[in-house]
Amino acid sequence: MTAQPVEFTESTPSLWTAAHDVDARRPRSLQRQLGASDTVCERRAAYIVAGTAPTDESEKRAAILGTYIHEGLLGAARSEYGWLVERAVADNTIKGHIDAVQLDAATAARVPARHRPKVPAQHGVTVEDVKTKSTFLWDKVRRYGPTEAELRQVYLYADLLRTTGFEDVRGQRYLAKLGPLEVARIRFRFVNRDNGEEHVEEFAFDAMVATRARWWVQRVRELKSPEEGRRDFDGPGLDAICDHCPFMTACWGLPKQPGTPVQTVLIHNDADRTQTLADYVRGHELETEGKRIKRLAARRSTPPRRVRTGPTNWHGAARTPRGTSTSRPWSTCTTRRASRCLWCPTRNAWSPT
Repeated sequence: MTAQPVEFTESTPSLWTAAHDVDARRPRSLQRQLGASDTVCERRAAYIVAGTAPTDESEKRAAILGTYIHEGLLGAARSEYGWLVERAVADNTIKGHIDAVQLDAATAARVPARHRPKVPAQHGVTVEDVKTKSTFLWDKVRRYGPTEAELRQVYLYADLLRTTGFEDVRGQRYLAKLGPLEVARIRFRFVNRDNGEEHVEEFAFDAMVATRARWWVQRVRELKSPEEGRRDFDGPGLDAICDHCPFMTACWGLPKQPGTPVQTVLIHNDADRTQTLADYVRGHELETEGKRIKRLAARRSTPPRRVRTGPTNWHGAARTPRGTSTSRPWSTCTTRRASRCLWCPTRNAWSPT
């Protein structure tokens, strides 16, 4: 018997339809107050503060998969390590849910024994944020760590815990009784959702960075209209944040002419056109210089290769017999000019030393 693909019908529905419906009913999806995870873009946050209704719906499969991985890993951390996971914090300006809090020994002694971590944090109360990333972004994560928006988000969580403590809601009232906690450490845990690789970064809590994150929120709340807010990304088609933003149409509108990029709405007069052309020229110059640097670095890092030819090479020099080596150090070369290396009849015999 040969299996045949079938079309999705009412009797054979797509599981993604159910997944999207469940995701739309999550408390986070229904939340209308500004959340720490909404601070990725100033104008997006301004729309939420102003109570603007979302104008767009986007594909959420990757985000939903990330949520499932997130919930599974945090559930395992709660049962195996005794960490406090998905705990609410809030004040009158912003709210959020901390992925994980690892209490130190002194603080853990103030909560019921069944809620204490099996291994307390060594250097004080630690706030952890878990991020799932694709392989496409993994190298960037390993090189540069959390983005500015991700840092702002976790510092808002930590500052809420430091200034107001856990929110007094059902399921965590025993934690609310602790009051404000002195947060000592911030931890980021990145998980590759394609292969499960894990990358962790941890550092001391910085009160100045937390203050700047609070100022960012305060500045958004002081805007008279969302349109006064800054666009922190380059727009649909250039940044995934914009492609999946629920306020994409409200923020960018429609192109001035059908079939043109939406970024054309940024051009209002000749001065804008002149600046755009200047930006293009500058970008071209940076790209050219970047390619030159990459080519040189590639040549410097590539070991010399032996090229098989006939009995003699094109200069007439005898080919080196197989099994023998004529490698000579670079210091003995009489020319020592990179421009002549490509035409040197013995260039394949040089060693890099």
